[in-house]
Amino acid sequence: MKEFALIFRLDNQTDFRPTPEQIQERMNWLAGIAAQNKLADKGNTLSNESAKTVYADNVVTDGPFTEIKEFVSGYVIVRTETIDEAVELAKANPIFKIGGNIEVREIVQRK
Repeated sequence: MKEFALIFRLDNQTDFRPTPEQIQERMNWLAGIAAQNKLADKGNTLSNESAKTVYADNVVTDGPFTEIKEFVSGYVIVRTETIDEAVELAKANPIFKIGGNIEVREIVQRK
């Protein structure tokens, strides 16, 4: 089995706070993946308020930036045979109801 990161992106909604119903919907989605024994890491929500970006030469700026159209809001890691299977798991996520999207990336195992 391979591991894939499902990276959640939202439109620039810096003040977005999910409702209890939206939280429950996400928890149900995660429980469905866990029931299939395909949840490798339940991930976390990433802050869009407390963030910095570090560049070469030790330049540090505040982030995320207001000029971006969307930002990474969180991630989970799933374990599937193929990227297509990981995409199918992603398709059931409720983030699409609020205008978000999910990037699916294979995690490269270093040896």
